[in-house]
Amino acid sequence: EELGSNLVFTYPVKGGDIDKAFKDAEVRVSQRIVNQRLIPNAMEPRAVTAKFEAGELTLWSTTQIPHFVQLIVALNLGLGQNKVRVIAPEVGGGFGSKLQVYAEELLVGHLAKTLGRPVKWTEERREGYLATIHGRDHVSDVELAAKKDGTILGLRVRTVANVGAYLQAFAPGIPTILHVFIVPGPYRIPAFDYEMRGAYTNTTPVDAYRGAGRPEAALLIERIMDRLADEIGMDPAEVRRKNFIPSDAFPFNTISGITYDSGDYAPALDRALAMADYKGFEKRRAEAKARGNYRGIGISSYVEICGLAPSKANAALGVGWGGYESARIRVHATGAVQVFTGTSPHGQGHETSWAQIAADALGVSPNDIEVRHGDTFESPGMGVGTFGSRSLAVGGIAVHKAAEKVREKVVQIGAHLLEASPADVVVEGGKVFVKGVPEKAKSFGDISMAAYLANNLPEGMEPGLEATVYYDPPNFTFPFGTHIAEVEIDGETGAVQIVKYSACDDCGRQINPMIVEGQLHGGITQGIGQALYEGAVYDNDGQLLSGSMMEYHVPSAEDVPAFDLDNTVTLTNTNPLGVKGIGEAGTIGSTPAAVNAVIDALSPLGIKHIDMPLGSEKIWRAMRAAGEGRR
Repeated sequence: EELGSNLVFTYPVKGGDIDKAFKDAEVRVSQRIVNQRLIPNAMEPRAVTAKFEAGELTLWSTTQIPHFVQLIVALNLGLGQNKVRVIAPEVGGGFGSKLQVYAEELLVGHLAKTLGRPVKWTEERREGYLATIHGRDHVSDVELAAKKDGTILGLRVRTVANVGAYLQAFAPGIPTILHVFIVPGPYRIPAFDYEMRGAYTNTTPVDAYRGAGRPEAALLIERIMDRLADEIGMDPAEVRRKNFIPSDAFPFNTISGITYDSGDYAPALDRALAMADYKGFEKRRAEAKARGNYRGIGISSYVEICGLAPSKANAALGVGWGGYESARIRVHATGAVQVFTGTSPHGQGHETSWAQIAADALGVSPNDIEVRHGDTFESPGMGVGTFGSRSLAVGGIAVHKAAEKVREKVVQIGAHLLEASPADVVVEGGKVFVKGVPEKAKSFGDISMAAYLANNLPEGMEPGLEATVYYDPPNFTFPFGTHIAEVEIDGETGAVQIVKYSACDDCGRQINPMIVEGQLHGGITQGIGQALYEGAVYDNDGQLLSGSMMEYHVPSAEDVPAFDLDNTVTLTNTNPLGVKGIGEAGTIGSTPAAVNAVIDALSPLGIKHIDMPLGSEKIWRAMRAAGEGRR
């Protein structure tokens, strides 16, 4: 009552002449779309342990951002940052829910400091449902203006985002920066008018959850694209193709005010259509109908925004910290290589990918490289952390640049010892040699030992062999792709089965294809969870009714099919490796694909839209209502 309103912020973004777009429109479609509230379910719940000895606090936390925990704990407990050591060990998942500095981290640290003995706290799953951040929770009214041939003229959106009882770390940025700007997706939209409003409620705070604003954006644009296709009787794939930004238009300034780095959307769509046997679908629909069931196919073409940066842009957008990342590479005298990274993996495989990146630059085997992470006393300095599909496009590039610096020194020392020009020196296979004369090679260990013996180095060169880099990207990166889901709905019960799932994603250059595939498997499953199963439910008094996995359906292997995955490769010029990011792409592309497939299956009944999650009872009731309406 003291605030007079529960409105937290209003965030308008406009471009083009929206009034003219709707005035000139031959077709207008509108839809209210609800992105229901989700509850993250990392394999490992939150946990904190702390001990205070000799004036120094050591705190172990299942966090995605150990350096921020170190900073906030130091400031609040009256300790120097050099007296607070935070260790994020092998953390069992996060999905954004551990992208916070929670009260328990401060309390456990305070108690250990006050009592002079170790203190440990571990969250129970039910506690996590109540106190760890939630995700999504938007209600949007979407209007699209178009021509009868499917050409988009304008898009207008009005959204209320439930931010919960108070703002958490990234809460204002999720529905604004990471959502509003990416709503146009892969399409040319001449006019755009979006007003995002954030509202306080007496519920758990909402913050980053895998995809963080982009899954909500993809659902809006992809549902309204299907509504347009239905309205004008055009194939949904062709409506998308007609409005794609052409490949020769990049870098492309979107109507929402950001610049896409690179893109070639049609090949990803074509590949996904072929994988899904899109042309043969109507035969499968007819076969399902003969069994008394409903078959549907749904398309989702997405673009996402990754690697929030550069730091100056973050400041202009209201983000309270830089978008850089740090890395240090140390080569010991024996040739052993250590990589210290500011990122903090919790299932992303940085130990493998960072070793590959460093090995490629240093000409050694990835097996000879140790990657160290998650310990603020071992780190290069200040790290930002792992979230927002930023790790490879920012942290991985920091590793690459540090490795290139070390390689340059290796070349200089090798040229000096081999009495050759640096331009003629080759570094590969663990050896350093003059081009064309591999038999006279020095081993990598010979070079590193020389760096530390320091008695025969090029004039003016410092001893040692290591480099530290802070990398601040010049722009975001923009991965993209097309996902296609095919479903069959039981005509008696309304139960949905995803019978086939095809996806073609483009994340730029892939460092490790197996890790890319693993990230997609998890992300697609989570997106299907939102489409069909998951949803946090409160009663009118703010009591959480879905307070455990007994009431909250997290999808398992039984709920999803084998995924048919492929990729195109469109490099970005934002960074020297041409990489973009993949950690959240599956979650972004899958939800609209699954929802569109269900609605397509029910379209013979005249059903145009059903809000998620699309559970069997909800669908059964919709089918029954549609059947009664047709009598």
